[in-house]
Amino acid sequence: MTALPIPEVPHLGEADTFWRGIAADELLLERCRSCSAVVWYPRGFCPSCGSGVTLEPASGEGAVYSFSVVHRGAGEYRGCEPYVVAYVELDEGPRILTNVVGCDPDSLVIGARVRVVFDHGPDGSALYRFTTV
Repeated sequence: MTALPIPEVPHLGEADTFWRGIAADELLLERCRSCSAVVWYPRGFCPSCGSGVTLEPASGEGAVYSFSVVHRGAGEYRGCEPYVVAYVELDEGPRILTNVVGCDPDSLVIGARVRVVFDHGPDGSALYRFTTV
């Protein structure tokens, strides 16, 4: 399997600090200052109550909630097959879309424990992915 490419990630508004954390090998989650809800995706406010949020380090651990093995990649992903696209349910609660890397796709199961890893591109870009533990 060829290494997965690192797509260009736009740094926009409230999510910019999140992506700077990824570039520094740190997964950050927003937490509501008022109701303490953990917020995913980064947006700068709580979707439950509208209050402001703070960023805090995540454990970087979770479990595979759902996944699909891709056998026909397109564009930059052609030739990287097979690869896994998954929703990982973080221990803090949110489910995030990601790749699971460094494992045999045929042996992956729902509920498998995973931890975050960071892939860095030659241009300084970075992306979070997960690997089995």
